[in-house]
Amino acid sequence: MSNVLRSIAAAMAWALLATAAAQTPPSTKPEGTYRNTIWEDLTPKDWDPMKEFREMRGSPLSDNDPRANSMLKRMREAWDAAPTNPAMEGATIRIPGYLVPLDYAKAGMKEFLLVPYFGACIHSPPPPANQIIHVLPKTPAPGVRSMDAVWVSGTMKLVRSDTSMGTSGYRMEAVLVEPYTAPPR
Repeated sequence: MSNVLRSIAAAMAWALLATAAAQTPPSTKPEGTYRNTIWEDLTPKDWDPMKEFREMRGSPLSDNDPRANSMLKRMREAWDAAPTNPAMEGATIRIPGYLVPLDYAKAGMKEFLLVPYFGACIHSPPPPANQIIHVLPKTPAPGVRSMDAVWVSGTMKLVRSDTSMGTSGYRMEAVLVEPYTAPPR
């Protein structure tokens, strides 16, 4: 399978998972002063990531089909412009995710993207912008590496950022970055 077809397949799989997961009720259990939040809370309820791509279902594309590259380009443009959830502006939240480094110093990670699944922005096409958080820790986060699973706590802003690893729809001023541990059931 070509990289283009693999990218389209990965994007479609993400969209199907996100649509199914959107049926899960949001978490509202407070953790300190931060509200535990799930990724689906970041997308507007009426946004359909695959709306304009429904016509491609079932139509096979080969590696050298110009429609494949065109479809990938259209998908990337649509997902980079994905709408954010206005309710997240100023929200103090705690959210789990995977770390994609942008700036690292001896003291720790100074800037990174937080993404909802392993490999996002690195091994597959980036998720939609409303599923990427550009994190700026208050102090560098020590001991974390690329694709580590972490909890990040801080204040969300509706700020779109273009980085070499993807376009984010949110920015978080993080107060705490800590290794991921599963929440108690």
